[in-house]
Amino acid sequence: MNPEGLPKHVAIIMDGNGRWAQQHKLQIALGHQAGVESLRDIIRESSDIGINTLSIYAFSTENWRRSEKEVSALMSLLLRYFASEIDELDEKNVCIRILGDKQGLPEPQRDAVIRAEERTKNNTGLNLCIALNYGGRAEIVRAARSLAQKVRDGQLSVEDIDDDAFSRELYTAGLPDVDLLIRTSGEQRLSGFLLWQCSYAEFEFPSTLWPDFTLEDYHKALELYQQRDRRYGGRKA
Repeated sequence: MNPEGLPKHVAIIMDGNGRWAQQHKLQIALGHQAGVESLRDIIRESSDIGINTLSIYAFSTENWRRSEKEVSALMSLLLRYFASEIDELDEKNVCIRILGDKQGLPEPQRDAVIRAEERTKNNTGLNLCIALNYGGRAEIVRAARSLAQKVRDGQLSVEDIDDDAFSRELYTAGLPDVDLLIRTSGEQRLSGFLLWQCSYAEFEFPSTLWPDFTLEDYHKALELYQQRDRRYGGRKA
């Protein structure tokens, strides 16, 4: 890897926990637990090599449709994650930002993520964005409503609405757009993740299931990203 050519913002859809558990004849909850181990390594490495922002898709608004048993396991895992990891994340100067509707989370989980955000809000290292109860279309609708409210209240004119104004209303306000999106398990779709922010992202779809995704796999994705010719719709002379 060329340290000068790393993406500023990496987004990861951590896919394949359930299939990993099935392959190993384990309960799905243990697949999600194994996925946390991979996540821990990727966060540490992203911080160490100087990635500005790492966004992970932890729980979508559609995930509530899963079985009550699996949702309960995921919510419990969320509490255990913050309890076990928050000290190290804070020590590594990681700033945690939650993307999504926090008010729609159960109270214990909502309180845990709010405390994590508050504790790390002044940290200046890796921005760790965790998408919880998140939907990309819902985020865009939320931003549009906020702009409409400001126009109605006279705080903004219609002519003032542009890309920058819209971006400021998103959960990722102030952060760079996604440069590289990685989705593990071989699936090749966004599933509503950071739709606006991924407008010019480069995509990598490794077939590896998320619990088996190693630092070597991560480095390979970063190296492939550095080989891309990013023109943003233009053309080089």
